[in-house]
Amino acid sequence: MRRPRTNRTELRDEIGTLLRRVTFSQTAVRICKESGDAKMERFLAKVLAAELENREGVRHARFLQEAAFPVFKTFEGYNFANLKLPPLLSRAELESASFVGERLNLVLYGPVGTGKTHLAIALGVAACARGHRVRFFTAAELVVRLSEAYSAGSLEKFLRTILKADLLIIDEWGYVPVDRQGAQLLFRIVSDSYERRSLVLTTNLEFSKWGSLFTDDQMAAAMIDRLAHHGHIMLFEGESYRMKNALMRQKTQQKVPTH
Repeated sequence: MRRPRTNRTELRDEIGTLLRRVTFSQTAVRICKESGDAKMERFLAKVLAAELENREGVRHARFLQEAAFPVFKTFEGYNFANLKLPPLLSRAELESASFVGERLNLVLYGPVGTGKTHLAIALGVAACARGHRVRFFTAAELVVRLSEAYSAGSLEKFLRTILKADLLIIDEWGYVPVDRQGAQLLFRIVSDSYERRSLVLTTNLEFSKWGSLFTDDQMAAAMIDRLAHHGHIMLFEGESYRMKNALMRQKTQQKVPTH
């Protein structure tokens, strides 16, 4: 919490700003001018700042819960060695989640186990911390839920719920083939998100093979066009973290202790 100002004019200005942010009227400022003293104004500024800090904390916790991340991941300790950033996107822009406000898309492409999902979740957590609403799905989970909503006649309601998000993360895009209905439903997500919100996709499937995944080359091309128009492709290279760690464990277990 920031230290309150001692100058009374500045104190009143701070109180007014805090009142606007917590959607109170400016009555307190008028009272301070008429009958308040410096001690009272410092106390009021402290109370309002604490209330605002609490509201932001509650909102952040709610956004994290709504996002439904499978695990909690941040940028702390993340290894960027496997990641090749595009020229127009910096690491600082990633960590600040500024791309969400610009409604840019990110396609995280590379082999399995190179850190795509970790980065996608870290991006989502950073976005939540900056007041953005986020939703996380695997592609297979999203297709199932869209198909169930379609069959139940509640597709539009479900779409309204998830498309409230400022950032929609779809993990494991292309890992599991989808039928034509599933492809059309995913296309609806991409189409309805175009220039309205950010999408982050993780995939190990190059663009040239999306037609086989979505059973329709034309639909795949339309998806790619919308994603690429306001977006960046981030390339992941190197050995799978999971495979590398598994091999390390095997080597450790094979060592025979000497006496």
